Amino acid sequence: MPKVIADPEPAIASATPAPSAEPTVRLIVWIAVALAVVTFAVYFRTLRNGYISYDDYDYITSNPLVREGLTWHGIARAFTTFDQSNWFPMEWISLMATSQFFGLSPAAYHLTNLVLHIADVILLFLLLQKATGRIARSGIVAALFAVFPLNVEAVAWATERKSVLSVFFLLLALAAYGWYLKRPGVARYVAIAIPFALGLMTKAWLVTFPFALLLLDYWPLYRFGKRGSQDAPEPARRAIFGELIVEKIPLFFMSFVTIFIGIRAARAGDALAISAAHAPFSLRFENALWSYLAYVVKGIWPARLAIIYPFPQHSYAEWQMAGAAVFLVGVTALVWRAREKRYLLVGWLWYLGVLFPVIGLIQTGTQSMADRWAYISFWGLFAAAVWAFADLAAKVHIPRAVTATFACAVLVAYGCVSFVQTGYWRDGVTLYTHALSVTQNNGPVHVNLGVEYERMGRFDLALQQYQLAVDATPDLGVAHFNLARLLAAQHKFIEAAAEYELAIKNTGVPHEIDEAYVGLGSVYEEMNLPSRAIQDFSTALAANPDDVYALLDRGMIEYRLGDLGGARKDFQRSVEITPTPMTWYVLGTILEQQKDLPAAMGAYQSALRMAPGLAQAQQRLSALRQQQ
Repeated sequence: MPKVIADPEPAIASATPAPSAEPTVRLIVWIAVALAVVTFAVYFRTLRNGYISYDDYDYITSNPLVREGLTWHGIARAFTTFDQSNWFPMEWISLMATSQFFGLSPAAYHLTNLVLHIADVILLFLLLQKATGRIARSGIVAALFAVFPLNVEAVAWATERKSVLSVFFLLLALAAYGWYLKRPGVARYVAIAIPFALGLMTKAWLVTFPFALLLLDYWPLYRFGKRGSQDAPEPARRAIFGELIVEKIPLFFMSFVTIFIGIRAARAGDALAISAAHAPFSLRFENALWSYLAYVVKGIWPARLAIIYPFPQHSYAEWQMAGAAVFLVGVTALVWRAREKRYLLVGWLWYLGVLFPVIGLIQTGTQSMADRWAYISFWGLFAAAVWAFADLAAKVHIPRAVTATFACAVLVAYGCVSFVQTGYWRDGVTLYTHALSVTQNNGPVHVNLGVEYERMGRFDLALQQYQLAVDATPDLGVAHFNLARLLAAQHKFIEAAAEYELAIKNTGVPHEIDEAYVGLGSVYEEMNLPSRAIQDFSTALAANPDDVYALLDRGMIEYRLGDLGGARKDFQRSVEITPTPMTWYVLGTILEQQKDLPAAMGAYQSALRMAPGLAQAQQRLSALRQQQ
């Protein structure tokens, strides 16, 4: 953003002429190029990575919206769907565009993520140096952001396009804010609102943007303070705090609307029905408190990074809560005491505030925290650390060579860790195996590893992982469900039925309950208990009246039991939802046995329109015509 007021430090008098702007511009360009090269060097291995079972298939390879590429229907659908328990139309449109031009090759999605991350890094550098006038410090902050190990998840995960893309829009909005401050007006305010809206429609975590602007008003823009106060050398360009709040009311309104839509999407997609979402608030608060400390610890010492850190099943130890509380209160007190160094207070509040929407007080997943959520929250800590270290070095006269060496050492260390971390994202088995080696009782990761083994045809290994998942996390419904499926495939019906019952008991997600009852009904059908099977299929249909599998399974049992009326009703409903040639054919045989010959002929004809070579339908249709 444009430089409004530089850091309030004493100017150094000099008898030499001021240097021209050309060397400064050249330096900025070279730093930007260096940042791009370093970022690519750390992440280029992601271009060889594939997809993983955690979201990638649901978002990309198996998603009809994305597979069809850019279409007017798809774009309209992107703005109305709550698929994946979220509302992020720009995420869908971006994935659709990649599919349109590059197909479903994982390299294209990884390359786009990397390009966006490089753009984010360069924009952060340009805006920060413009706002502060500090080229070297801004370059180091951007470099830390470029190679920060916790950011690997946001860049290396194809599905996490929403993180890098939303931040790109955020940075455009910040650039527009700097332009607006030069000459405030409606048109320039709209220029802020447009990229902000696009960012919100990519990932809702940007709802804290107005709050972040208030922090930037305090530092490095220095817009705070009453008019005419001693700390306002240019009072005409400053506004009191209340005016700054009023200035951002439209942006706050956009955030509140996004929060409202996000809650609706989470409810529609059952994200708020998972067991972690119903954990006691005290446990969610403890997890949030601990996570604020855990993120900082992982940021300083980025070891044992994992795609999923499981949500705790029990309360944290007293020493953990005490340590986290002392840390948060202590750091807050220190930065407040040193508030004359505005970057310390802003950096700390940026971290606390920007991270707040995803800290877990409202739980929408099985994770306790996630590396990707640190993508923008650490900007404040990076800036505070760099500015504080630079000021300290100047105060105690540490040679520039020493400070530069230290900065390079930190960047190289971070870069090496990130480079190694990108290798774990090569494929799902590698990623999940690593996660299990650095975490404990991680049921969700065991489940995802089992899914990867199933896709490889290694059902024996998948079964082991699902068993380990239920052992590690007994209240994880999807683990019981997957275990039940494989047990049923091995004809271990009694064990499978028990696992389906546990799946139903340990999930509050309607579609998971529906699927578990369908599986349970199928098991009882195999055990020759038709009445119990019909009961379970009926329960599934009560949860989801459009479940075609439940309709067909119940209909077939009714047909075998001689309940032609019930079978007819279920098969008619099935072809209304998802017509198939065989469904039409079976419906035709039911209608024929009911002596409704015109309707039976119509069903056979519908089957043949979909599959002209279906011999059974041709034979029955010919026989009926001969009877006329």
